[in-house]
Amino acid sequence: MVKLAKRTKSAREGIDRDKLYGAEEAVKLVKERATAKFDETVEVAMNLGVDPRHADQMVRGVVNLPNGSGRTVRVGVFAKDAKAEEAKAAGADVVGAEDLAEKVQKGEIDFDRCIATPDMMPIVGRLGKVLGPRGIMPNPKVGTVTTDVADAVKSAKGGAVEFRVEKAGIVHAGVGKASFDEKAILENLQAFVGAVMKAKPTGAKGAYVKKIALSSTMGPGVKIDPATVTGG
Repeated sequence: MVKLAKRTKSAREGIDRDKLYGAEEAVKLVKERATAKFDETVEVAMNLGVDPRHADQMVRGVVNLPNGSGRTVRVGVFAKDAKAEEAKAAGADVVGAEDLAEKVQKGEIDFDRCIATPDMMPIVGRLGKVLGPRGIMPNPKVGTVTTDVADAVKSAKGGAVEFRVEKAGIVHAGVGKASFDEKAILENLQAFVGAVMKAKPTGAKGAYVKKIALSSTMGPGVKIDPATVTGG
């Protein structure tokens, strides 16, 4: 039997692993137990009643967290001329065209989010095998292929979070930091869950949201009663 570390055992105390907690109480429990020496990320995981192997059951989208993500996001932009200047002025960390594509192909990826203008997609399209597995391939459905690069960069820097369902039907994302107050975390959680609800695909059958759990980077998971955050 695996012996739990003192810190892990202490963090789990007071949490009933079989109980479904209200969203507010779950946030409080997670925040109280985020005691690592760094500012832990508060993460939500949603188990959805979909099979993403079917195109009509794919769930993906983007949500602007009202209180930001707390992360420092490095943004790369594929653009030329005036659009490149717009991206730089908006705070993009890396801006380029063919030169940036060459760096990416060599594995030099100095950004966490990738944005491209439509005219750059023939170049960016060749980078699918590199950017795709990292989940940062520009896509018009989530606003990362756009002519309004300034707005896209500001959104990415300000707390825009992309989500995409995994093979097992799970969607997860960071919804803030343990240093955020409870109200800010709760609002971010509600915004994220709301966005996933709106992204419900036409092919979803039965219960769409099966389970929701909240945790911090090093802390235990707390199960949430979906009705307290979905309104259902």
